This record gives sequence, C-alpha cells and structure tokens, in this order.
Amino acid sequence: MENIKVVVWGLGAMGSGIAKMILSKKGMEIVGAIDTDPNKIGKDLNELLGTNSKPVYVTSNPDEVIRKGSADIAVIATSSYVEKVFPLIKKAVENGMNVITTAEEMAYPWAQHPDLADEIDRLAKENGVTVLGTGINPGFVLDYLITALTGVCMEVESIKASRINDLSPFGKAVMEEQGVGLTPEEFEEGVKKGTVAGHIGFPESITMISKAIGWKLSGIEQVREPIISKTHRETPYAKVEPGYVAGCRQIGYGKVGGEVKIILEHPQQIQPEKEGVDTGDYIEIKGTPNIKLSIKPEIPGGIGTIAICVNMIPHVINAEPGLVTMLDLPVPRAIMGDARDMIRRK
Repeated sequence: MENIKVVVWGLGAMGSGIAKMILSKKGMEIVGAIDTDPNKIGKDLNELLGTNSKPVYVTSNPDEVIRKGSADIAVIATSSYVEKVFPLIKKAVENGMNVITTAEEMAYPWAQHPDLADEIDRLAKENGVTVLGTGINPGFVLDYLITALTGVCMEVESIKASRINDLSPFGKAVMEEQGVGLTPEEFEEGVKKGTVAGHIGFPESITMISKAIGWKLSGIEQVREPIISKTHRETPYAKVEPGYVAGCRQIGYGKVGGEVKIILEHPQQIQPEKEGVDTGDYIEIKGTPNIKLSIKPEIPGGIGTIAICVNMIPHVINAEPGLVTMLDLPVPRAIMGDARDMIRRK
C-alpha cells in the first residue's frame, strides 16, 4: 500500500509542527507545502524543519499542489475562522482531498456558521471526502473530554471546566487574537472592535457538549478580561513588559432554559510561571455521580494540537463523506506503528 499522501497548507507554529510530526511517522509522506511567507517560499521543508526526507519545496500557489489525485488529505493551519478557511477547504475538497483544519470555529461550525457548515458538508459528500476541524481546544479538552466523562453519568446537572494554559508555543496569529503585548486600554478597545478575540471556540465547545447530551441551549454569553503582566516575558512570537497584556481570561456561559448549565473558563497567557501561576486542565461535572478530573500541568497546547491533527488523519480518511466533528469519529489515539495499517480498504 502506498504512503498516505498529505498536503500541509500553512507553515506557522502549528503547521510546521504538524509537518514535522507527519515526517516522523511511518506510512505518511508530505507531497505539498503551501505558505505565503516570502522567507519560506521556494525552500525545501527539510531546511525549514531540520528533517531529512524527500525534498518538498514550499509554494505560495495552491494550484501547484492542490490537484486531483495528488494527495489523500490536506491539513489546513492558516486561520481560526470558518469564513477564512472555507475557500481553502472548498478547493481541497473539490480536488478530492479529505481535510483536517486547526481552525477553532471548524470544531463545530454549525454553532455560528450553519449555512457554511451545511455547504461544506454538501461539497464533501458530493466529492466523496471528509472534513474535520480539531485541536487541543476546541476539539478535545473543553468539549470532547467533557462529553466522554458524561458517558458514565446517569444524570448531569451542570458542567464547569477550566483550562489554565501557557500560550508560549503558539505563533503570531494566536498572540494577536489574545491581545498579547497590548496596553490594557488597547486590549479593551480590541475587544470592542473584534480584533482581540481571546479564545476562539467557546460557542463551538458549548454547542458540541449540549448537542451531544441533549440539552437545548437558550443562549451563550462570553466575558473577556486582560491578564496584566508584572514581569518581563518573551517568546519567539511576543514580548511583554510590566503593565502590558500577557494574555486573556475568558469565560463562556451556556444557558439551558435561561439557567447557566455550562461554564467554561480559559485564562491563557505567555510564560505564566513567571508569576507563579500553575497550569492545568480541570473538569467538574455535577450529577449522578459527581465527577472531578484534574490534569496538572495542562496538556501542552502546541504539542496537543499538532498531535491530535496528525493522529486523526487515518480516522478522517476512513470516515463516511461529509463534514464531521470529533464526536463522529473513533476515539483519538497515538500512531505508534505504520499509519497505513489503520486505513480501511474501501
């Protein structure tokens, strides 16, 4: 059986990590790489990633690699938003490629973009391929994992979960979305204008959980607050001085019949250890029985996003055509053998 052929579209922090992991797995190969960064265009992936595999040269022209029969799947890591990744997904799908995207809104796109979600589903079915949006969150910690834990509950009264994490591994786009490096005043203005989005995905996660267990949402509310640094902090993608914003504390509320049933909290910042903040993932379900889960420190966001995108490749290829969510596919698991062995022959 031939290797699973992958196109990686977007070579930022996550896309580069995904590409490197793919090249480390038996049974997979990268046959195309797309990015708009002039410092990457024309270069061999091996030079950019420090790997040693068959040469693949980065192009800015999708038409050079998105062609019928050229790849089994495209992994798209370019944007957080459904509207921005839709044209890319459409192009890949119409050329017979399955798709996995890191776009947060794609984890459950029906939450905010039902028309585009239905169109993606239609295109995928028409072309016999599958589309999935996933990542560490949304896609796993504050939705998939919570939903799995309700599977051992006879009744669920309420859900409260928090992910206190380190933003440091993420790239420029995420830093801008979180308002990292802004003054408090710029942060507040950015929230009003929509340039500071904070965590993208609470509507998707809350909708995914409620749909999965049968709650009918009556509303979703979100709150965003700046995390002001008292120390100097620096990553490859951001620099923060005391008095400036190191991250965003965000809370999402899911209401059922006007009553808050789901609370998701996500304070995230760069280098939280600089001010003694312990990171972790925490889930509390009130019901029969009550459940409390703590993961300390948190599952690393960068590694987790990279891993789940790559590990879901065989499951997406195996799936029935259409737009799917993590709830529709087999339990995610690490690929420790030949990835081709996980592919079902159709």
